[in-house]
Amino acid sequence: LCSKLEAKGFREWSPDGTRIALTSNRDGDLEIYTVRADGTGLSRLTNSPGEDRDPSWSPDGTHIVFSSARDGNSDIYVMRADGGNQTRITTHDARDTQPAWSPKDSRIAFVSARDGQRELYLVRPDGRDLRRITNDRAEDHVPVWSPDGSRIAFQATRGEEYDIEVVNVADRVRTRLTSTAGYDGGQTWSPDGREIAFISSRSGSEALYVMNASDGRARKLTRDAALNPAWSR
Repeated sequence: LCSKLEAKGFREWSPDGTRIALTSNRDGDLEIYTVRADGTGLSRLTNSPGEDRDPSWSPDGTHIVFSSARDGNSDIYVMRADGGNQTRITTHDARDTQPAWSPKDSRIAFVSARDGQRELYLVRPDGRDLRRITNDRAEDHVPVWSPDGSRIAFQATRGEEYDIEVVNVADRVRTRLTSTAGYDGGQTWSPDGREIAFISSRSGSEALYVMNASDGRARKLTRDAALNPAWSR
């Protein structure tokens, strides 16, 4: 389950396209690093006994939000892009994971089971204005913001079925875009927000598809297995 839900995580381009934030255990523990696009300038940003993961850049590239279990439970933290001023912004007993910074403002989406099952929440970088934005019998994971910051695509699991849904942030209305048996995930928005690329096993192997972000109409792009789609900006 974790490998599928986290397949798209652990790496993200900076807003200016010059650096990549990633998670690595090269020093014996999961920590967060940044590296230049040409592979030089590797810099370790975190150094804690707990797992540090899920880095996501602020829109201006000056800060990174991430999850960490350094205090015994996974919570959400914010730090400067150079690793300085690492600040814990959630303190619930439940695991808070998979933070994603809105591309347009200071809202951060994340996943938490604080109300009994995994749902999506929003919070500000200072820990204020916490609110829940999904509430369904499905377990919700892997929030991915639309380019305009108005919607979040996410993976909803129901038993062994993995589907992609979208929630409008303003009114919390959710739309189910896929409903096939098996796995649909790895969702990533097109730059204009009209389409979503994703991975699906509907045809027997986890191939790459693109679908309309409003009605879920999909077309298959690859015959062979694929993983971790990323749309060019």
